[in-house]
Amino acid sequence: MKNIAKNVMMTACMASIAFGASAAETITVGWFGGSWGSAFQTCIADPFTKSTGITVVPEIGTSTVNLSKLEQQKAAPVLDAVWMDSGISEMAYSAGVIAPLDMNALPNTKNLIPEAIYKKDGSVFALSTGYYAVGIAYSTTEVKTPPTSWNDLWNKEYAGAVLLPAPANGLGVPTIYFLNQTLTPGQDFDATFKKLKELKAGMFFESSGAAANAFQTGEVIIGAYNNAPTWDLNAKGVKIGFSIPKEGAWAGDVRLHLVKGAPHKASAEKFIDFALTAEASTCLAEKLYLGPYVTDAKVSAETAKKMPWGATGSVKDLKFLDWWDINSKRAELIERWNREVVRK
Repeated sequence: MKNIAKNVMMTACMASIAFGASAAETITVGWFGGSWGSAFQTCIADPFTKSTGITVVPEIGTSTVNLSKLEQQKAAPVLDAVWMDSGISEMAYSAGVIAPLDMNALPNTKNLIPEAIYKKDGSVFALSTGYYAVGIAYSTTEVKTPPTSWNDLWNKEYAGAVLLPAPANGLGVPTIYFLNQTLTPGQDFDATFKKLKELKAGMFFESSGAAANAFQTGEVIIGAYNNAPTWDLNAKGVKIGFSIPKEGAWAGDVRLHLVKGAPHKASAEKFIDFALTAEASTCLAEKLYLGPYVTDAKVSAETAKKMPWGATGSVKDLKFLDWWDINSKRAELIERWNREVVRK
């Protein structure tokens, strides 16, 4: 009887240990909703779980929402890793909510193009997982002539059906900044906001999903959007095109970060490293039309045409913004937007 009792106790103890180890092998990762989240799941999370046995629990939110969560959880983080857009990434660094990345723990960083590694104060704080360009998306059935200029958004025939990102979206503030450089060069933001107040918008979108739905329902027919979700809609049968205006398009990327104080740091580092492969980069390019961030990623000829730099370009052809300068003006631009554009 003593041996039986002893065996029962040992079995229970081993089961408890196994359960504890299994429970520990779960990480929570912040990423975007809609087609973005589906692609992160398919291209990275599912293969990662299959390879390592570590379960990935998604926490859905926009870049600004993810940043707010990190700030709220600063004392006791729930998230282990998080995706955020360029610009919001720099804000997260300044807020002290993301951890420096140990390149020795991420051997796959050797696969990255140089532009995909973001450093500040001597440490790496973010890694790119794909590039996009923000130009003009338009309904190919409602807009007969493809737009050639940002000024086309103010055409009378599009009144009430124009799309523009709100500051709550990661594209919002940089689009205001870019329009200032593009449409009112050499002038202060007074001229830019005067022009924005004259825009007959149909929607100021806060999430990419909301913008996609607006195009699908016909609520909007033209607007500032990025190539990734535009071509995703096109692949799903929506009659939509994408144009790079003559003044140019601004470029950004989606970045992966390690959360400061991550409850499962080692597993989160494994996840981040897993995302830095040619397979992951190619998958994201094929599903989201994000420009590859890994040197040996290969895409199909059809996908190559929809890259942010075109079929034969590279990341060096993209027009990036000064994110640190944008962030220094962010609060002022948001306040003016809320006061002058939304409440006009």
